[in-house]
Amino acid sequence: MWAMTSAAAAARARAILECRGLRRSFGDLVAVDDVSFEVTGGETYGLLGPNGAGKTTTISMVCGLLEADAGEVWVAGQRLTTRAVEAKAAIGYVPQEIALYPDLSARENLAFFARLYGLGRADTRQRIGDVLGLVGLADRADDPAKEYSGGMKRRLNIALGLLHRPRLLVLDEPTVGVDPQSRNAILESVERLGAEGIAVLYTTHYMEEAERLCDRIGIVDHGRLRAEGTRRELVSLVGERDRVLLAGTGDLHAAGEAAAPVRGVLNVSEVDGALELLVGDARSRLPELLATVGAAGLAVTSVEVQEANLESVFLHLTGRALRD
Repeated sequence: MWAMTSAAAAARARAILECRGLRRSFGDLVAVDDVSFEVTGGETYGLLGPNGAGKTTTISMVCGLLEADAGEVWVAGQRLTTRAVEAKAAIGYVPQEIALYPDLSARENLAFFARLYGLGRADTRQRIGDVLGLVGLADRADDPAKEYSGGMKRRLNIALGLLHRPRLLVLDEPTVGVDPQSRNAILESVERLGAEGIAVLYTTHYMEEAERLCDRIGIVDHGRLRAEGTRRELVSLVGERDRVLLAGTGDLHAAGEAAAPVRGVLNVSEVDGALELLVGDARSRLPELLATVGAAGLAVTSVEVQEANLESVFLHLTGRALRD
């Protein structure tokens, strides 16, 4: 486990990445339209959006791979452009594609990239040990990368991105197509990065990853940032309303009429032979609801509570599921 350093603690207090009014068009298509957000040291910021929302274009501008038509990107206090070498050196970019030499071992891959980064021999040895330990590959350090599973290759890709001590790590869907064990190892690795004060920009098609990892989340759709905030702040956009499904036998209509006046119930409807209720803080209201519908003649056989979450916020803002 990496300990929090004084430098890491100080990094938390300031923005490592600042995006201001980013805009990029391709002909008549506006891919990114006035997008602004920032990521501070030690923070993991999730960038979520359906396919075609503008995430990849935004990341390309953040990493200095694509020039913005308008707006600015600042990394670690330096203005970033496609030609800004020093600002780019503060970024570790881990793309979706595997970028390794398959015939080289993990240690040899890291040593090769360390030379490209200009690290000295002693520093290279230290950093290789550090990053292999972080991603859980220390015991396979001398095996050829071609013998690794897909998940292990992705973990080694993350190690490459961390080798030069970046201030900002950009992870573009790092768990796509990996096995559950490697996926969990990747998520655990990302969780440890905050202790080093590293700012992480994270994109994913898995809502549960965003729920687990991200301190704040920005939701993009059709090139615009529709909303951002903590999980609690985003969920409040839909009123923190839960869906309760009550199935059973008896008088469904009478039970629905009896449940409607219960405090916290916002809407009642009959769906596929069950009662569907929209309820504020459903878990605290559930005992009263069950007693009420029971007294009205409904013998409840099953109860399902779907609490407000990021998925419901996402659907509310975009009208699409995250993987669409």
